[in-house]
Amino acid sequence: MFRGINKPGVFGGHRLYRGINAQYDSCELTVKGSKLCCVGATDDFDDVRRDPDPVRRGRRATELLAVYQQRAAELARLRKAAVEDAHRDLGLSYTQIAAAMGLTKGRVSQIRGTAPPPERAFFGVGPVSVGVPLRHGVTDRQRPLVAAEDMQAGEETARLLDGYALAVTRYQIGPGTAAAPPGDAVVICGPKTAPVGAALLARDQALDMREDGGRWWIIQRATGQRLGSPSDEADPAAADLAYVGRHQLGEHVTVHIAGIHAIGSLGAVHYLAGHLAELFAGAGDASLSLVTRASYDGLEITGSSLAAGPFTW
Repeated sequence: MFRGINKPGVFGGHRLYRGINAQYDSCELTVKGSKLCCVGATDDFDDVRRDPDPVRRGRRATELLAVYQQRAAELARLRKAAVEDAHRDLGLSYTQIAAAMGLTKGRVSQIRGTAPPPERAFFGVGPVSVGVPLRHGVTDRQRPLVAAEDMQAGEETARLLDGYALAVTRYQIGPGTAAAPPGDAVVICGPKTAPVGAALLARDQALDMREDGGRWWIIQRATGQRLGSPSDEADPAAADLAYVGRHQLGEHVTVHIAGIHAIGSLGAVHYLAGHLAELFAGAGDASLSLVTRASYDGLEITGSSLAAGPFTW
């Protein structure tokens, strides 16, 4: 049963990585927007120290500290991966690896047990901006709002990221938003809601989403096969599909999640929480896309599975 939002460190029944989090304070409440992706050049440290304005100096120190924390977590992940690669590919014992890396055997054991797992890199290095859409025309009021399903999908995405020691910033996707923010990001938005959804789908070489006959479909470009939501069938079921795409854009990653209906996006996050390790093990840093299926009861996801893919491109 999907109860991640109620249990710290647990998402959809899956225990999340929490090892490195105890060493760092949360950046979510003190860092706003996606400007962190632009911070962190070598000279920034000295520039901050020399800044004569105490308010600006404090703000810049907070931003730079968040970047350093994310890089420290990523370096810990890379070191853990290097230890395992040396053991698997070079045939070295952990004692030999410890000597070669200038570490004690006990420290190598600690690294293997506490450093972030490989799949943390699925979302990039961090900080990660998480965006949910503002929807218009969903009530009789004129002002836009965030659907309950989208809001919960954003919350559960943030919880998942926090479990991997990834700092989270939040933003809202307006109807005119055309691009993802700079830096690492998770964009929860369909192609109809904002141009950014259509723009990201256009980059996908394997899957697309299109409207036909009054309903939306996820289509495999190579075969033309299309998948529709079970909730839209003549005999509807309490289940939905979602598109998930991972775009490796230079040094940054954008993960795009788009349910056929909003509840599908929540189901996609549930699937990622339970299967991220195997997904990353199979595809690594490649750009990819897949389709998830999730059953639900109200806003509670009761199960999720892979419906198609993953397709790497």
